[in-house]
Amino acid sequence: MKIKKSLIYLLGVLLVFSIYGCKEKIEEEEIIPEPEPVELSISPETALRWSDLTLQVIKNSPNNSPTYASRSLGYFGLTMYESTVKGSIIFKSITSDLTGLGATPAPEEGQEMNWEIALNAGQKEIINSIFPHAPIEIKEKIDSLYKLIKEEKLAQLVSQSTIDASDVYGKLVARQIFEWSKLDNGHEGFLKTFDFDYNYPTGRTYWSPPVAGQSSIAAPMHPYWGNNRTFAKANTDMEIPVFMESDNDPSSQYYKDMMLVYEINKNLTQEEKEIALWWGDDPAVSASPPGHSYYLTASLIKEKQNNLFEATSAFAKVGMSAADAFINVWKCKYFYHAERPKNFISRNIDGRFVQFWPEPPFPAFTSGHSSQIAATATAMIDVFGNETKIIDDFHTGRPWDSIRKVEFKTRTFDTIWELAEECGYSRILGGIHTPQDNTVGLDEGIKIGNNIIAFNWKY
Repeated sequence: MKIKKSLIYLLGVLLVFSIYGCKEKIEEEEIIPEPEPVELSISPETALRWSDLTLQVIKNSPNNSPTYASRSLGYFGLTMYESTVKGSIIFKSITSDLTGLGATPAPEEGQEMNWEIALNAGQKEIINSIFPHAPIEIKEKIDSLYKLIKEEKLAQLVSQSTIDASDVYGKLVARQIFEWSKLDNGHEGFLKTFDFDYNYPTGRTYWSPPVAGQSSIAAPMHPYWGNNRTFAKANTDMEIPVFMESDNDPSSQYYKDMMLVYEINKNLTQEEKEIALWWGDDPAVSASPPGHSYYLTASLIKEKQNNLFEATSAFAKVGMSAADAFINVWKCKYFYHAERPKNFISRNIDGRFVQFWPEPPFPAFTSGHSSQIAATATAMIDVFGNETKIIDDFHTGRPWDSIRKVEFKTRTFDTIWELAEECGYSRILGGIHTPQDNTVGLDEGIKIGNNIIAFNWKY
């Protein structure tokens, strides 16, 4: 009897320990953390192919201007981003930061999506919408690339249903963004690039269209562009920077700045001429300054091989920074109507003065080159970091400039900001801007770019 009781007790103890051990094992299994979600790894190649074609569209379409080009790139970059971002677990839609746009549609629940196809469809839709005036051969290139990418995905065994759904989705996003773009005051700005009816102030110290300038049309370019809606409301709210007004007293800083431009232009070295020519970005023969920045962004993406979602965020940040920079600069230009150096120098220093680069068809202060490159460089630094070596071959291969006797030579920079500083300074070397135009332009551009990167880009 005692043996049976002892045996029963022993079995009970073993049962308790067994139950406890199982419970402990279950509890250990319960605290094992779930694996972290992994971002989809998608090549940026589709985005890069569209960015390359975008620059061809801008360069080859009639009435190319830096103003309309910058606006276009803002919407192209935004469409790239919003047509793909819902496939990311890191990046999120920025529509809440954009006044009046509203949330972009969500993909149909349970529907498999191909984000490269969505981007492909969105870019075709938004580019055709904003450039209805593109030449027929460019429209054919747009259509060919669109069809080619769809065919490639089908060959890679992406299902037809996935392609169709993704294609529809990308177009929906683009159409919503295009309808929103119509309300920004810059819609179809290519129809009236120059305004012959604009009443600008008259007087010796104010700017007036040059007779023999960069443009053959002696009228102001987009004088009301500064009234356009910016992408970042904070950029609309920025105050117009203070301008150091014209002063013909040789002891004044204004006079000294003009004298500096005069002396630099009289003694340009061959390297300085190369710098001034490289950053000219004449819209008559190139994709203009904002196109140059978009190209540099693509170059960095190629080098870094960023994931698709980060790549589209880079194009969106740079495009919108360029767009807002041109709006703010034009607001300032047509507020002060500041004269160009040639006007002042011819009147007060040397009546035979001719600057190295022809004068653009808009007032001087602030420098559009300086503001847009500072804004876009700020955006690039946010994505890639400043300590990034960058090779700029945007104009490499262009014919020798026989008028100025200068060759287009590839530029190399150790940092992104070094590139921005050279671009800004190039306008002083060109004889069309003063140190004030450049310095204030750079400072304002940094603020503009910071207001774009301050959006809620990530979860």
